[in-house]
Amino acid sequence: MRCLLVDDNAAFLESARALLGRQGVTVAGIASSTADALRQASVLRPDIAVVDVGLGSESGFALAGDLTKAGVPVIMVSTGSAADYADLVDESPAVGFLPKTELSAEGIRRILAQASGRQGR
Repeated sequence: MRCLLVDDNAAFLESARALLGRQGVTVAGIASSTADALRQASVLRPDIAVVDVGLGSESGFALAGDLTKAGVPVIMVSTGSAADYADLVDESPAVGFLPKTELSAEGIRRILAQASGRQGR
């Protein structure tokens, strides 16, 4: 699985890259802004993008819409809980949400499997 990580926190990007890499996920790229994420997505063609809800002054949800239109499924992440963002995630094109404390290869695979199951219905 090739992943694009998008967050405005450099420390999180590095720790998430290391964690996911140890768990067998290829982190194809990292980005800290909408423009950089869209540029990398078009070049790298990742299987999934993991996008922070807040990207400084930019909206992770707006980016999720753009990435989804480009054919890249998106999982939203935040330091908040799933309950904090449930309505926003449901209204967005994102396939799911993971709290940053629960980010893992297994969590990503679980959300992708659930999304595939919903599309097959």
